[in-house]
Amino acid sequence: MLSAFNYYKKEKETASLLEQKKTTELDALRNQLNPHFLFNTLNNLYALALKKSDKTPEVISKLSDILDYILYRCQSNYVSLKNEVTLLHNYIALEKVRYGNRVEVVFKETINEAAEIAPLLLLTFLENAFKHGVSQEINTAIINISIFGDSTFVEFKISNTKPNVYAFENSEDRNSIGLQNIKKQLNLLYPNKYKLDIENTKENYSVRLKVSKDEI
Repeated sequence: MLSAFNYYKKEKETASLLEQKKTTELDALRNQLNPHFLFNTLNNLYALALKKSDKTPEVISKLSDILDYILYRCQSNYVSLKNEVTLLHNYIALEKVRYGNRVEVVFKETINEAAEIAPLLLLTFLENAFKHGVSQEINTAIINISIFGDSTFVEFKISNTKPNVYAFENSEDRNSIGLQNIKKQLNLLYPNKYKLDIENTKENYSVRLKVSKDEI
């Protein structure tokens, strides 16, 4: 009995250490992601302020809502998918202030109240769509987003058109720090429970992510 008790105690301590390690790794990854997002957004705000744009207060308001969510409302490993979608809408509104008619965003969503997801996973993909699909486009860029979520799984799809300048560039690197961190978080929070497909063609860049409570 004593041997069994010691074995159980050791297994419990090991599990606790592994959980602490997992939490520490997740915190480190999120601390890398958030400043990356903040840096990009502040650059946008700085550009508008230099132009003394009337849109500056609106951008500050949207940025305040986004930072409030990131700093105070997404500290758990999993959050409401609806709250994450609100974050995406705020980010889109902020970027549309910057780009105006240069971007068209089509957003479709079907979300159950019980749907949950790890926080800030989807934001990185949206950031990339604007960064690589809109920033250098002289015509109208198109971003398509669809999200489905219920109590068992969440499926997220996003695609963006690519400016012609990218047609002749083979050096484009989508494996940014943010994307690498997302993959690490997926491995920590959804081991064997996610599927990530990325397709990069001459005209479009698309991502399909499915996360589930069961193995995929």
